[in-house]
Amino acid sequence: MRHGWEGVVLKLLRGKDFVLTVIETEPVTEHYRRIRVSDGGMLAATGVHPTMWVRLWFDDAGKPHQRAYTLVDPDPDAGTFDLEFALHRGVACDWARAARPGDTIEATVHGTGFGTPDPAPSRLLVVGDPASLPAVNSLLDSFPDTPATVWFETAHEGDTELPLRLDPARHELRWVPREGAGARLVTEVTAALPGSVAAEPAPYVWIACDTATTRALAAHARKQAAVPRERLHALGYWRAT
Repeated sequence: MRHGWEGVVLKLLRGKDFVLTVIETEPVTEHYRRIRVSDGGMLAATGVHPTMWVRLWFDDAGKPHQRAYTLVDPDPDAGTFDLEFALHRGVACDWARAARPGDTIEATVHGTGFGTPDPAPSRLLVVGDPASLPAVNSLLDSFPDTPATVWFETAHEGDTELPLRLDPARHELRWVPREGAGARLVTEVTAALPGSVAAEPAPYVWIACDTATTRALAAHARKQAAVPRERLHALGYWRAT
């Protein structure tokens, strides 16, 4: 598949292209699907870091369409990793629903990265949803001894069954039903965040939900909670329609 102008730009920026092959698929919930792939030599070439993601290329009526997905349980020795899809309408999710062992998909690695906070977090303050679940889990795995407070927005009843990697001894989970296009999540997080930040010597705030909600929460974290930019990660993972 030709990748269009986006592919040309990524190639100029030294993006690395690979072909992934589906090994197996697994329905996690009615609205969530996991797909294991062989990496086509990707992990050996790129290495692995926390919250690492890859751009997948889908065919949209003959036009290239790319979306980013976080690697789940990457295994460089085996050359495998999982991809997880929060299912909704769209060509990426259509591909995930139909994927079968032996199917292939093109992928490009560029732009992914992770800077370890210095000093190390005294507590992680995490805001996510099903779309960012793989990245949330990767972040928690990367700081195995660090306490965390996680606000997790749910759109479906089955979302509370999703595999969040939580240790009840260290992690506090706050389920937040999606209401008002993210308004309830904004209300609950902004009410708690300043106090949560002030109570810690070195907090690290990580926000990844829909774009509009992420922007609102990031602005609040900087202005009202006084979180320094180097202690804040905020990235919109999808756009509400």
